[in-house]
Amino acid sequence: MEMSHRGKAFSSILAQAQSDLRELLAIPDNYKVMFLQGGGTSQFSALPLNLTKAGDTVDYIVTGSWSKKAAQEAQAYGLKVNVAAKGDMASVPDRASWKLSDNATYACYCDNETIQGVEFKAPPEVGDTLLVADMSSNFCSKPVDVSKYGVIFAGAQKNIGPAGVVVVIAREDLLGKSRQETPTVMDYQTMQDSLHNTPPCWSIYMCGLIFSHMLKGGGIEAYARKNRGKAQVLYSAIENSDGFYHSPVARANRSNMNAPFTIPRSQDLEKEFIAAATKQGLTELKGHRSVGGMRASIYNSMPDEGVEALVAFMKDFANKHA
Repeated sequence: MEMSHRGKAFSSILAQAQSDLRELLAIPDNYKVMFLQGGGTSQFSALPLNLTKAGDTVDYIVTGSWSKKAAQEAQAYGLKVNVAAKGDMASVPDRASWKLSDNATYACYCDNETIQGVEFKAPPEVGDTLLVADMSSNFCSKPVDVSKYGVIFAGAQKNIGPAGVVVVIAREDLLGKSRQETPTVMDYQTMQDSLHNTPPCWSIYMCGLIFSHMLKGGGIEAYARKNRGKAQVLYSAIENSDGFYHSPVARANRSNMNAPFTIPRSQDLEKEFIAAATKQGLTELKGHRSVGGMRASIYNSMPDEGVEALVAFMKDFANKHA
């Protein structure tokens, strides 16, 4: 489970994980790939500490709970935090309504809102402003043009490994600009080799296995096709339920990873649905406490058969309560 992070064995594991991820996402050579600790949430602080100085302006595009938390965290660092766009938590606001700053140091957004099920289908257009993305819940689920970003970060636990490691992909010219008060373990320049302190060796090893497995399984395009297919099956079942089920998310922004849905007729029916599904081995379907309802998370590891089993149960449940 553990080994010396300075030894040859782990050095090989780390190098292979970095190499395979670079190949998987076609990461350009002028980007550093880091495996750090603290989860995706730690990067809410690491971003302003590494990329700004007090008094700078930063833009945040808020489409759900996680981008909202990131914007709130940035306020602790003496910044002018401009919420350039704030959606209804069920869609990405129309681009014409955004109020981007002329002098923002960066623009930050969450590519997939896990709780609300809102996903960007293309990178937001922010002009010449440095683009930063939280991809914690859809990382490695689809191709990404890394060159459009200054920094991408993603907690591993949704698609690429166990909890305990966060992947940070940062353009090299952004390193070495951190504030004096930046904690050492959050300083991208210091942490660029992922070895300043003992890294989560086991989690990185597992991530490496998954990257290798994905490459052998057809690469990122193959996984993207599979994920789109699973999502289409699930959303079609919701749309074709004659109103028994409802998706609160705008069709153009529905996530391929997290599909929240409700039974508009009754919250009691929702409770019954969750209990009955659990008895059939369909677990973790209760929606987040902040939004209620149900939520099906269909990450890379969810097989087609799992989605098909859920859809069959949904149809049967709806027929019984028609």
